[in-house]
This record gives sequence, C-alpha cells and structure tokens, in this order.
Amino acid sequence: MYHTADMNLWRGRTDFESGGRALRWHQVVTPLPQGGEAPGVALLGVCSDEGVKRNQGRSGARKGPDAIRQALAGQAWHLRRPLYDAGNLVPENDDLEALQQEQADLVAELLARGHFPLLLGGGHEIAFGSYLGLVRTLENAAPAHVGIINFDLHFDLRFGPVASSGTPFRQIADDCQASGRDFSYFCVGVSEPANTVALFERAAALGVDYLKDEELTFWTVSTAEQRLQEFIDRCELLYLTIDLDVLPAAVAPGVSAPAPRGLPLELLEHLLCCIRRHAGDRLKLADIAEYNPELDIDGRTARVAARLCHLLVREILAKDQHSTNDKGEEE
Repeated sequence: MYHTADMNLWRGRTDFESGGRALRWHQVVTPLPQGGEAPGVALLGVCSDEGVKRNQGRSGARKGPDAIRQALAGQAWHLRRPLYDAGNLVPENDDLEALQQEQADLVAELLARGHFPLLLGGGHEIAFGSYLGLVRTLENAAPAHVGIINFDLHFDLRFGPVASSGTPFRQIADDCQASGRDFSYFCVGVSEPANTVALFERAAALGVDYLKDEELTFWTVSTAEQRLQEFIDRCELLYLTIDLDVLPAAVAPGVSAPAPRGLPLELLEHLLCCIRRHAGDRLKLADIAEYNPELDIDGRTARVAARLCHLLVREILAKDQHSTNDKGEEE
C-alpha cells in the first residue's frame, strides 16, 4: 500500500545565513508533485521486513526508511537539483510479492518522469522490485544489457518456496531467463563464512562476478576498480544496491546480520565514486537496504546510511553542478 510523504519527519536545525548558503536537507526536500515537476532525486521508502523474517533474520527494518529520513534532515545540502520525498510503500497482510510488484510500478513511473529513484529500506527484498521497475521502462524499447552492482555480505541467491531477503537476485536471474535477458550481477564484499558452498556454486553457475571481503583492501583497490570498470563497460544500464551489512559491525550495528569483518566505509565510498565515474548516465537508480533502527546503537547506522545517501546524490548529480568561487558565485 502506498503512503504519501510525511513531511513532519523532515525537521532540523536552521542556520540564518544570507544567500541560501546554509541549507540543509529538510529545507530543500518537497513532497513529490502529481506531475509537471523538474527532474530530480526521488526518495522512496519500502517499509518491509517481511523478507527478513522469512529469511529467519531479525525484524525491525520496516522502520528503516523514516529513521533514515530523520538522519538526513539535518545534513547540509550542497546541490542544485530538486529533492523530492516520494513517500512509502507498506505491505498489506505481509504480502511481499504484491509489494514488490507495486514497488516496480512506482520505480518505473519515477524513471519515466525523469527522476533518479533513491530507495530506502527495509529488507533487501527491496532489490527485486527495484530491478523490475527498471526493466519495465524498457518494455517498448530495444533490449538493453542491464547490470546490477550489489555491495553485500551475502549473494542473496537462495532458493525457497517464497520470496525473502535472501532470494532477490535469484528471482532476478529467473526473470532474466524467462525474458531472454542476460543476468549480469556483480556482488562486492561477499563473506565466505556467511555463504554456503552451494551458494558459491550457484553464483558460478549463473556467471556472477564477485569480490570477497578479504580481497578488498586499500593495497588491492586497483584490482577492484579494474574489475568494476570491466563489468560496467559490458552494461548499457546499471542498478546499484547497498546492503548495509557489508560494513563492519562497529560501523553499522543496526542491521539484521552484522559483519565481523566487512568492507571499510572509506573503501566503500571510494568504490561508489569509481562506479559513478565509469558509469555516467548509465546508472539509473540505487537503493540502501537492511537498516534496522531497533538494533542500532546511538543512531550510528542511520548516520552512515544518511552519509551514503549524500554521497550517492552528490555523485549522481555531479554533472549538473557548476564550480563556484569562494563568494559562492558561479565561475
């Protein structure tokens, strides 16, 4: 079920400085209009942890989108494109499958209206609806090679009788097979102890590209950059998803499955900037999944999620920014 934006969540400090030089997210964001608006970034929450519960994880991620919004509200705003709150999706009667289809429709609509959808989760079941939304925009167009980059501790390629937070990329693989599309999936940060031999074998059978967490260090980052660039070069469109459990537990404790090692935040940010640099306009949407405020410590994970949103928005819109001099005037 769709719920329009709750603008009461967007509260924060106001600095009374001249020239609009001290704006924060809560002063810039507006509810998504019915139509006719300028293209911008559209935040869409998916308030579901039904997939996490089905996957025997710790529930609470359904509260994640609004908690991330509250963390975003007080952040400084450095961009010029519009920012819209597109509201929330909430499952009815724990019907995850219907929610994923409704999510796909909304993502497709946002893309058709020229926006960059940035989705906030919610469990990682969010990924299937995001992907479906992107490919639905292609139904009347020539086939395009769609690539998925997932920063995650887990492959999320499980089989099961029902959809869950552990199945979205297997569901995407099935959809690709049914529609005749290539399944192009790169999972960054995979933990060997967190994925069974069967999952590694399934990844190999499906042709999944991946980098283990132990392969991702600052002294081997050039290899990761090269692997990502080679993957991106094969794709015409890209979907980026970040499962917050890819980060170390000390950095992101508020997730269903905290990582004992994880990918350092600094390295994640560096790789995100590399992806944006190589992908350009091919990057069409992104989401952040698995934030669970009920398990967070002092809002630590919410702040990390908000920082990642800032980075994604900055990098996505980098081509629209103009350099400024010290007085804030365009050069």
